[in-house]
Amino acid sequence: MLEMFYDRVRDSNPDFLEAYIATAELAIEKGDYKVAAETLAEAERIDDTDPRTSYLKARAFESSDADVTTEALQRALELNPNHVPSLLMLAELALDRELYDDAKSSIAEALKINPSEPDAWALRSVIAHLEGDSEREQKMRLKALSTWNENPRVDYLIGSNLSQKYRFAEGAAYQRRALEFDPDYHAAKFQLAQDLLRLGNDEKGWTLAHSVAENDPYNVIAHNLLTLHDRIKDFSVLESGNIHVRMDPEEADLYGEAVLELLTEARATLCKKYDIQPDAPIMVEIFPEQNDFAIRTFGLPGGAGYLGVCFGRVITANSPASQGERPHNWKSVLWHEFCHVVTLEKTKNRMPRWLSEGISVYEERMRNPAWGESMTPQYREMILSESLTPVSKLSSAFLSPPSPLHLQFAYYESSLVIEFLIEKHGLESLKTVLVSLGDGLSIDDALTRSVGSLDRLDVEFATYAREKASSFAPDADWSRDELPNDASTAELAKWVEEHPANYWGLRSLAEAWIAEKQDEKALPVLVKIVELGAVTPERDGPLEWLADVYQRLDQEKREREIREKVLAISSDALPSYRRLIEIATKHNDWQKVLKYSEEMLAIQPLQPFAYQHMVVAAEELDKPGKKIRPLKVLLQMDPIDPAALNYKLARACFETDDTTSAKRHVLSALEDAPRYRDAHGLLLEIVAKEQ
Repeated sequence: MLEMFYDRVRDSNPDFLEAYIATAELAIEKGDYKVAAETLAEAERIDDTDPRTSYLKARAFESSDADVTTEALQRALELNPNHVPSLLMLAELALDRELYDDAKSSIAEALKINPSEPDAWALRSVIAHLEGDSEREQKMRLKALSTWNENPRVDYLIGSNLSQKYRFAEGAAYQRRALEFDPDYHAAKFQLAQDLLRLGNDEKGWTLAHSVAENDPYNVIAHNLLTLHDRIKDFSVLESGNIHVRMDPEEADLYGEAVLELLTEARATLCKKYDIQPDAPIMVEIFPEQNDFAIRTFGLPGGAGYLGVCFGRVITANSPASQGERPHNWKSVLWHEFCHVVTLEKTKNRMPRWLSEGISVYEERMRNPAWGESMTPQYREMILSESLTPVSKLSSAFLSPPSPLHLQFAYYESSLVIEFLIEKHGLESLKTVLVSLGDGLSIDDALTRSVGSLDRLDVEFATYAREKASSFAPDADWSRDELPNDASTAELAKWVEEHPANYWGLRSLAEAWIAEKQDEKALPVLVKIVELGAVTPERDGPLEWLADVYQRLDQEKREREIREKVLAISSDALPSYRRLIEIATKHNDWQKVLKYSEEMLAIQPLQPFAYQHMVVAAEELDKPGKKIRPLKVLLQMDPIDPAALNYKLARACFETDDTTSAKRHVLSALEDAPRYRDAHGLLLEIVAKEQ
């Protein structure tokens, strides 16, 4: 289409706007947002007064840049307040943020302009569905079909918006209706494929995705999915009951067993706590490549910052391999996502995002106090300022945060709401809310029925959160008003001397002294921050700075104490684990070497460091059974001396009376090193024992 028609028009008349508009529309339809954005930039050069250009720009950036999308949509409506597609997109964005009154207002504006607009009535049907009014839902759908009673776009639009709300089963039902009207309606067919994949119906989902790609070869998202499908065909599938884990084969060998153990524990703990048992398999897919995770999850590369996503009975997650030198704790990520499985199952996927995320973060902390979000100086400041979002508007905090920090804070605040609800009203009250949501009540009605007035809830929670914030390091001075800007280190030191409890001054001064390699001067400043109780699990924050300063000053005892504090509050303290293992090894404290190494693997199971030290510690403690797993893993890591590892593994198996495995590994050692005298000796011992 582009080469044979649109490009030829643009070549013959470079200033003909319609060719650019048509090109952008086609690119957006096919999911090629890069081509759409480039084309619209040229269109704006030709005519920046046409609202269609700004509207299409909003569509092109919708999945990648919320700020550009909002700005472009505002521009379109400034150019033409009656531009119906822009009004309806505004309504869809409000739906995403659960701002239903705003969505209704935008839809009403569109219907004033065109009372028969099918998309507007379709969106009204979506709102009715979300509000649990099935009679009005069908009435609005019929109005959407009034101008064309077999219009497949109506059911496609209703279904895709429901899927956006994680109502994949209901969304899939609407896509099937659309395909009854038009079996070749590619948008509905592909949306149905994605819905089925997110419902765990892989066989039908992938078959349908292949069908779409064959009939619509320029669909970028379908192409991405099928390319991914080819890559994951060889993934290993591990099973424990109704939990199925799909992983890269090498990673499955390294820590797949630990993944199954954690998920089995999560199922036992969380399903019992929330009185729910999923009646179908739960699929967990772990990707070593971030782009593969993003394509499986969102259809497009990107998604940076997401560690995992749960669709109900399907979880997708990034493996530690995709996260660089300091990955997040994979155990806390999977516990968080499995909690989503439980709560989405209990509510039939009918819950606002803030409630779902709040429970998952709260349950992370319940499983391990170092997991999940916790109070920080930044969060304290936000709670005591105007950044605290009322409970009734919390979902919008996830969908339009001003910054990554605000998004993180939304997770923390939501978990704080759950903590408040359980402390004040009890777990049973929270479970009642979940049951009500599953029965079709709105979140407002469910909360009102269980805990009372929403206005009162907003006020009571704000008081609770402010008390929590105020109790964090209460003796510290948290003001920033007089903190000098662009001051030299000497000037900053003088200011801190006059304000000895000011957290921001102490932090800035410590950072400045460390940058200037003045550890002796930085030390008392950092100690003061700790004495004030203003420490957090922040990566590369004051507590980690203090541990590093003690290390450089060769104060090992104090360093060890501070690193232990880091471990107590941080879920991903890899540098401190590594250093504590080194210290414990130096002092022959093998129990601690074993303990730290096992805990380190919950963060990074793909590096040999912890496994190597586990083997040494197990040897020193005369615990041959503890050596078997790490030795097997080290053999998978392309070792320099596989013969030595096979020999050690054979010896460990022999000492635990597993002569069959011992013989297999000692023979493997001799295969690599036929003159390996110790291996020959062990083989003779094994044969003698067998006889």
